[in-house]
Amino acid sequence: MSKEKLYPVIVLFFGILAVSTASIFIRFAQSGAPSIVIAAIRLSTASLLLTPIALIHYRQQLFKITKRELFFLILSGLFLSIHFTAWITSLEFTSIASSVVLVTTTPLWVALLSPIFLKEKNNTTIWIGLILALLGSSLVALSNQCSFSLGNLIQCESVGLSFDRNNLSGNFLALLGAWMAAGYMMVGRKVRSTLPLIKYIFFVYLFSAIFLLLFVIISGETLVGYSNQAYLWMLLLGLIPQLFGHSVFNWALGHLPVAFVSIALIGEPIGTILLAFLFLKETPNNLEYLGGLLILIGIFLVSFLTSKKT
Repeated sequence: MSKEKLYPVIVLFFGILAVSTASIFIRFAQSGAPSIVIAAIRLSTASLLLTPIALIHYRQQLFKITKRELFFLILSGLFLSIHFTAWITSLEFTSIASSVVLVTTTPLWVALLSPIFLKEKNNTTIWIGLILALLGSSLVALSNQCSFSLGNLIQCESVGLSFDRNNLSGNFLALLGAWMAAGYMMVGRKVRSTLPLIKYIFFVYLFSAIFLLLFVIISGETLVGYSNQAYLWMLLLGLIPQLFGHSVFNWALGHLPVAFVSIALIGEPIGTILLAFLFLKETPNNLEYLGGLLILIGIFLVSFLTSKKT
């Protein structure tokens, strides 16, 4: 592989590694701050760091915006704010492995809803990917009540009220995060063709941060009074996975095939699970492994095929 082709691959690898740190930073921050505050400071940090770049290099473009574009940017920011609120909160109740594989099902929901909202058709292979991922999501949701082994396959506790409500709530919040991210991506498809990347990201992050700050006020929480360590983790969350990681993905799309970048994103949950094992000593159980594998296969099928169509 030539240096020109190898360099973007290396940068993309570090981008995936950066995004994979998000769950770890969140877990560390949650020991000293509420989830809604973590989400608000994450987006506020990214928005503030992006502001000088946008004002210096894109000042004239920033204020040339139609009412239609403004509406979709606000809607996109709302979806993104709910995404981070739901997903970060999910990490209070369920394992990192379950949370991250469920929240990364976003491409599947985009593919499922695209025929309705974007008039994009799905083929048979995409539907197979969706079914596999939905089956995997069900297994992950049951991972605290059931076990998997090659000899006995799947065995569950007695059916009834024995389900771990916290675990189920966490898994549902992670899925809600995926649904909101799907809305964010579909809205983005409608306006990205007419807006430069920095302008789009600047406004989306700004509106998302504003919504999250409103959520903090409504919830009765405060942005001050936490430990220096908690603020450090929250600032790192806004800088490394949000600003650097997501920017690398967008940069890579201009230097590598869309299909390659889409498939590479599957590395995020794998990287997150490895980091959770190294730093938090969290080891997925067999059912989480099985469900996660089905989800990743489904994401692979859907991401590869949808990216080849665009």
